[in-house]
Amino acid sequence: VQLQASGGGLVQPGGSLRLSCAASGIIFSKNVMAWYRQAPGEQRELVAFVTSSDSTSYKGSVEGRFTISRDNAKNTVYLQLNSLKPEDTAVYYCNVGYNRGTYYYPLSGWGQGTLVTVSS
Repeated sequence: VQLQASGGGLVQPGGSLRLSCAASGIIFSKNVMAWYRQAPGEQRELVAFVTSSDSTSYKGSVEGRFTISRDNAKNTVYLQLNSLKPEDTAVYYCNVGYNRGTYYYPLSGWGQGTLVTVSS
């Protein structure tokens, strides 16, 4: 599995970004896709995932601000980040896995990630 995340950058608080992750080496449409993030000095944490049937689940602190979506024709998963806060600063990674209800289990590696910095 190869995962190529992009779209990060420097944004002011309250701003928006759209992250993309192109996946290869899998039957994309049949897989659960997720976004994780890792802030400096912190453990990697699950942000959101989307199932093959387009069901979604979010970390509580991002619900209502972030939106995960997928385009099976492009083998790409997206994360729209709105109303960004300084505490959203992190390297964001995509992942392939599976879910049991609202629990997500990562299966793939992490790729290089994309850095989001929220600062004035």
